[in-house]
Amino acid sequence: MTTANNEFQPKITTFLCNWCSYGAADLAGVSRMAYPPNIRIIRIPCSGRMSPKFILEAFRRGADGVWVSGCHPGDCHYIAGNYHARRKFTLLNDLLSYAGLEPGRLHFSWISSAEGEKFARVATEVIETVRALGPNTRFVKDRIEVA
Repeated sequence: MTTANNEFQPKITTFLCNWCSYGAADLAGVSRMAYPPNIRIIRIPCSGRMSPKFILEAFRRGADGVWVSGCHPGDCHYIAGNYHARRKFTLLNDLLSYAGLEPGRLHFSWISSAEGEKFARVATEVIETVRALGPNTRFVKDRIEVA
């Protein structure tokens, strides 16, 4: 997607933990913190329950980047979910890199519900990193334009 001044605007699919990162997104919105509107948020129960298939499907459907965020390690509502997520996503990141996906298209972060400012900052960083990479062409089956 491009804007009137032909600047590429990436589409970022974002998976946020219900207990922490989603609360941070809500806090950022309520506090009127500015961050680009390029992210599409999907609330998940826990980052540990996040399936790598969802990430692959997001790229397949035309996402330029994917961002997964959960509770800080040790602070998971489900005790150890984020530890499972951390191991799972390290392996997935290595696999996607091996398959040719550029580093910087897949992001992971740990943000608590009280860190609205950090959420806005990381959202901006993710968008700027993906914008610099340009449109995603790997793994894309159907490029879907969303208004």
